[in-house]
Amino acid sequence: MLMPQKNRKLIYEAIFKDGALVAPKDFHAKKHTEIDVPNLHVIKAMQSLDSRGHVETLFSWQHYYYTLTESGVQFLREYLHLPDEIVPATHKRVARASAPRLGGRSEREGFRPRGERDSYRRDDGGKKEGASGDFKPEFRGGLGRGRAAQ
Repeated sequence: MLMPQKNRKLIYEAIFKDGALVAPKDFHAKKHTEIDVPNLHVIKAMQSLDSRGHVETLFSWQHYYYTLTESGVQFLREYLHLPDEIVPATHKRVARASAPRLGGRSEREGFRPRGERDSYRRDDGGKKEGASGDFKPEFRGGLGRGRAAQ
């Protein structure tokens, strides 16, 4: 599809910045929800990148979801003339803060280790629930399964 070069550049910049892009399946929309280009241009530009293996496409609930692949990152770096230090938001490594250890938890009141289940079970004093050992049910038939009604 023929589209202005500035539209293609805006679309490529948007997907490179976030690493992902969403486009509703509305070919007649005047503008995309996030980019100032027609929605049809976004869908067709992403379709072109998908056919070359630079983008993975997922379609769900009348929306196209595009995610950038490693080959797509390299392609867009060359196309947009970007250095290697700039990466999409989905490819950035996030330094996680170390989570507090749960070692001090045992000093709290009401703490029970997970393995002890007896603390919440009912103490019935040795009584057994259910029928006694000499209980023998007797089924005499009747209406219902196995016997025809007379």
